[in-house]
Amino acid sequence: AVMLAIEAGKAIGDSRGEVGRLIETFEIAAEEAVRIYGEFEELDMTERGEGFTSITKPFPIGPVSMISPFNFPLNLTAHKIAPAIAAGCSFVLKPASRTPLGALILGEILANDENMPKEGFSILPTTREAGDKLIEDDRFKLLTFTGSDTVGWDMKKRAGKKPVVLELGGNAACIVDDLTRGLDTVVDQVVHGGFYQSGQSCISVQRIFVKDDIYDDFRGKLVEKTKALKMGDPLDEDTFIGPVISPKDADRLSEWVDEAVKAGAKLLCGGETSKKVFLQPTVLENVDDHCHLYKDEAFGPVVCLEKYSKFSEAVDRVNNSRFGLQAGVFTGNIDKAHYAYDRIYAGGVVINAVPSVRLDAQAYGGVKDSGLGREGLRCAIKDMTELKVMLMKGCGDLANCDN
Repeated sequence: AVMLAIEAGKAIGDSRGEVGRLIETFEIAAEEAVRIYGEFEELDMTERGEGFTSITKPFPIGPVSMISPFNFPLNLTAHKIAPAIAAGCSFVLKPASRTPLGALILGEILANDENMPKEGFSILPTTREAGDKLIEDDRFKLLTFTGSDTVGWDMKKRAGKKPVVLELGGNAACIVDDLTRGLDTVVDQVVHGGFYQSGQSCISVQRIFVKDDIYDDFRGKLVEKTKALKMGDPLDEDTFIGPVISPKDADRLSEWVDEAVKAGAKLLCGGETSKKVFLQPTVLENVDDHCHLYKDEAFGPVVCLEKYSKFSEAVDRVNNSRFGLQAGVFTGNIDKAHYAYDRIYAGGVVINAVPSVRLDAQAYGGVKDSGLGREGLRCAIKDMTELKVMLMKGCGDLANCDN
């Protein structure tokens, strides 16, 4: 956890949380490894199939190429390695150039495990250019990538015949339709979802839509709790907001905040940078749809706030995005919960919690520019296997048994 806080600038509390998730991810994958089931089928439903039966079961797809991101360098690496081990696939993993240490530590642990086959895997820190072979080489039978949408879709074009799994982020929205769970409870969740690990999460809360009759109370409490977040040294136990990954990203976020304000948004708190890599946790009100902070992925400690009057209007606003990874909906109305689930175009809809919730056993992935395919251990194992059928003629015939 200390290594993660130093290398990635992740607050020590978030770093410990990621280490815990890393362990759980491997435990879940180990459990799924004994649930890779096959199927027996009678095929005599037609005249041509008389006497035929079949066994179909999954086999390892072959060598897998993996590219992991900087923001969860332990757990998102585990989400690629653990299912490959469970499925029986060899692999080569390229960790993010900015945060390779976690993957190298995992590789060292696995290399010293007597149960791992020798030369069955490689952790390969390298440049993006040198890593192109992981994308283009047809000896790999699957490419799995987590990162930006621009890079991911370009990889898909160059991947050749191999299937591709892409998890590409988004600008996650959260609808707050009522406060049946309590104002403080809801705001605490939204603040955590928007600003944990400095907003550098694919499902960090970025757009917040609040019902007009509770808007003023929610806005006041949101600003109050956001201002109370401590920014500073990620190794300090009280720090919640650490640095963003680079000065370039801090400058980009500052420029996006300025753009939104110039376009008419109201800055409710934050917006200032310091020490080249820190951005104060920022809340903006009524950001124009055409601004980067609304339409693109911020990947930083910034949220956009606005009100709505009709629930259907809020759902439409959620869908007004080129991304679709996860969305959150706070409501005590079961009809609205199902309405949101049915009509929000995203890979996941989280009811009575923020979209930033990801459970490591769940099916996880997006639609539109947010990606292709699903992660989560069971889904990833399925992607790393392919079905093979054995057709059998006359198996079990008495005539064959008595000879």
